[in-house]
Amino acid sequence: LGAEEYGFATAPLVVSGCVMMRVCHLDTCPVGVATQNPELRKRFSGKPEFVVNFFEYIAEEIREYMAELGFRTLEEMIGHVEMLDVQPAVDHWKAHGLDIAPILTVVDNPYDQSFVCTTEQDHGLDEALDQELIRLAQPAITDAQHVEIDLPIRNVNRTVGTLLGHEVTKVWKGAGLPDGTIDITFTGSAGQSFGAFVPAGITMKLLGDANDYVGKGLSGGRLIVRPPESSPFVAEDQIIAGNVIGYGATGGEIYLRGIVGERFCVRNSGATAVVEGVGDHGCEYMTGGRVVILGSTGRNFGAGMSGGIAYVYDRGNHFDRRVNYEMVEVEQLDEADRNFLRGAIERHYEYTDSAVAARMLASWSVEVSRFRKVMPTDYKRVLTVIEQSRAAGLSDDETVDKIMEAARA
Repeated sequence: LGAEEYGFATAPLVVSGCVMMRVCHLDTCPVGVATQNPELRKRFSGKPEFVVNFFEYIAEEIREYMAELGFRTLEEMIGHVEMLDVQPAVDHWKAHGLDIAPILTVVDNPYDQSFVCTTEQDHGLDEALDQELIRLAQPAITDAQHVEIDLPIRNVNRTVGTLLGHEVTKVWKGAGLPDGTIDITFTGSAGQSFGAFVPAGITMKLLGDANDYVGKGLSGGRLIVRPPESSPFVAEDQIIAGNVIGYGATGGEIYLRGIVGERFCVRNSGATAVVEGVGDHGCEYMTGGRVVILGSTGRNFGAGMSGGIAYVYDRGNHFDRRVNYEMVEVEQLDEADRNFLRGAIERHYEYTDSAVAARMLASWSVEVSRFRKVMPTDYKRVLTVIEQSRAAGLSDDETVDKIMEAARA
């Protein structure tokens, strides 16, 4: 049918020793494939040669089929749907009522065009806004000199900051640059993935709004999104950015003056994010970092959340009904939590001039009591073990052993 890439998942896993016990998420894999348990990992018997042999046999079998059908190359096979034996699939009960004729129809080709890739796709990277950012930020990239940049932005400008971050990482590696070395202010509406994968040392401030995936894979940078000062609407009641903000972030900070969509900070594993309201599935699959929500939340909050901490404002006492309690519990704040929360809200006010933050700080003794702490149960147990190990003067290896024991308990 014309596929030019092929994905293999389960089969190579089985070749490596997987016995399909379906307990990958329980850390009890009996053959040591999907586990952090050192005793179980000793049972792993897989070798790279096993996977190599598997693919060699796959290639050999494909060659035999091709010879039987009269084809010399995979390219020659494309479009010859008459060679497919589709009847078993058509007769299968799961396919009842499906018409697969459209995907088996060979399209007309009056201009004798190739059915395989012969021309590289132009992604337009040469015209990307990041090329201008890289040019203007050269003193910072090469010599860590402070630079300030002010540019307009449009919603056709996607993944802004990613190429710049790549250039910074090539020179300064994982450590990035000192905080605030590259200070960028944009005005307008940003396209998808604004600030994706931005490393430490880059601060990107957006006066306007943004689409989905702000801060995707953020790895140390700082992102600030707020309405322009001339904006006539009340920011805390309006959408400032789209869905899936902070997806997979490993570090850095995100400050959003306004409401965002669904799946806020899904799979966040290290970033700190402050926002004034979120949709459904907030902090889903989160494994680390901290999230502060200064407004309302949607349903299914904390589903699959195994790490990190969320602080949620609950003025109307409705939040308890919106939490997925399968892996988390809701607690009151202790002194350390209150100190962190106040600092986060102060920074949010400093960076965004948030009216919500200003009101909370002005009545702190009252407002802080309305926050709820969402803590994953296993994560809490691990933090307790770490604290006890440090107090006992244990080494890092000994602490890890204690953590694994707690995880298996």
